[in-house]
Amino acid sequence: MSITVNQRVKQVRTELNLSQAKFAKAISISNSHIAGIELEHRKVNDRIIRLICITFNVNENWLNTGEGEMFKSPADTKFEMAMTIFKELNPEYQEFVLKQIDELLKIQNNRKNK
Repeated sequence: MSITVNQRVKQVRTELNLSQAKFAKAISISNSHIAGIELEHRKVNDRIIRLICITFNVNENWLNTGEGEMFKSPADTKFEMAMTIFKELNPEYQEFVLKQIDELLKIQNNRKNK
């Protein structure tokens, strides 16, 4: 039997060694709401999933399905942050950023080859 999203929410909280009160406060919900989730009296909606993932660096796929790692790697977090910023740039600035990344890769590769 696979575990539910509700049980995975509890796993995250216990892995982080947080009380229900501290966990609930961090994602701006009531203590009774998190208790209801953990007791499977309440459903975990998309908003709560997003809040948990953003606040605690949790892998959304894992929280929804149980597949993959519980937490995102720091590299994944940096990539997501970079992509969010990149998407907000005008196309001409996106081109500039891509050229700068290409130049940085060349510098990095030259240092590796020395």
